[in-house]
Amino acid sequence: MPNNNIKGSMKISKITIKDEEENTLSKDNQQELLFPQPFYSTYKGAIYLGDSADLLQSIIEPKSVDIIMTSPPFGLLRKKNYGNENANDYTEWFKQFAEGFCRVLKPNGSLVIDIGGVWNAGQPTRSLYHFELLIMLCREYGFHLAQEFYWWNPAKLPTPAEWVTVRRIRVKDAINCIWWLSLSPFPKASNRRVLQPYSQSMHELLRNGYKPKKRPSGHDISSKFRSNNKGSIPPNLIALANTESNSQYQRYCREHNLPEHPARFPEGIPSFFIRMLTNKGDLVIDPFAGSCITGEVAEKMGRKWICCEIIPEYVEGAIGRFENIENATLHYPRKPPYKIFAPHLDLVDENDAPLPIDGGAKRAK
Repeated sequence: MPNNNIKGSMKISKITIKDEEENTLSKDNQQELLFPQPFYSTYKGAIYLGDSADLLQSIIEPKSVDIIMTSPPFGLLRKKNYGNENANDYTEWFKQFAEGFCRVLKPNGSLVIDIGGVWNAGQPTRSLYHFELLIMLCREYGFHLAQEFYWWNPAKLPTPAEWVTVRRIRVKDAINCIWWLSLSPFPKASNRRVLQPYSQSMHELLRNGYKPKKRPSGHDISSKFRSNNKGSIPPNLIALANTESNSQYQRYCREHNLPEHPARFPEGIPSFFIRMLTNKGDLVIDPFAGSCITGEVAEKMGRKWICCEIIPEYVEGAIGRFENIENATLHYPRKPPYKIFAPHLDLVDENDAPLPIDGGAKRAK
């Protein structure tokens, strides 16, 4: 796969990661694989196996990347199988990647980070680590916050159970923050590429007309409000349920006895930002690729891509995303499948739900 964004003339092909005699990786081989090696390629992109900090610092050409679209391991307080850093040390650990981001991003490129919050151990209070990460990237590395987005996953379970379903003193955590950052205050972007279908009321307004006037809020609604622009400008709240259960990727992992990555975001997340912020032929990279959903989306959308993942089993499973990729297309739901309800205050009489005097410090008997 010719790629002018990768140093040298390295030929990219599938490599063998298992020892032929022991059918397992030796410690020496594991150390060697920390430096990213090309593992699998398509016509448009490649998956690397290894530590993406080195990929960013020595393999990808400087100022060659149009978008970094990624969901790094969250700063959890409990270790997960896919690896994560402690929330208390997260920003320090992330600096090695931030330096690489600055090196490879084009001046008008974008960095998009999907990152979830975590609860402090033993308390119904939240860690600030993902806000500290945002502030660090802006203040220490010169990034601008182009806009903050929020991914609402309606399918999330009511967790953490202790605070949400047992003591009933918090609501379920169903939001991830998505930081859209850039080295320039004006990264290339167009919201015309990600318009949403008009609501029924907007269709009626376009059909029946609207009297231009100033609203009580002070906004002056002109006659241009009646223009049919093929869709409405989306908000910075993305509603997508993460309910994938029988995808090609999952079937491939089962057939080959490989673990499915447990923290995948739906293709609607990377497709939204890749479409809004890049052109066909642009370079997309994901330094924390997991199952390589970003690479799959970039391939379908005609972008060049590079993904990097440090866990061999997840890289092996990612190959399943690219079988018969030539015939694959993105799925765009035509009707908004979720409703966001205004606060409901009349379902339960407040006298039937008294506030705990101690704030829920002790479980109710």
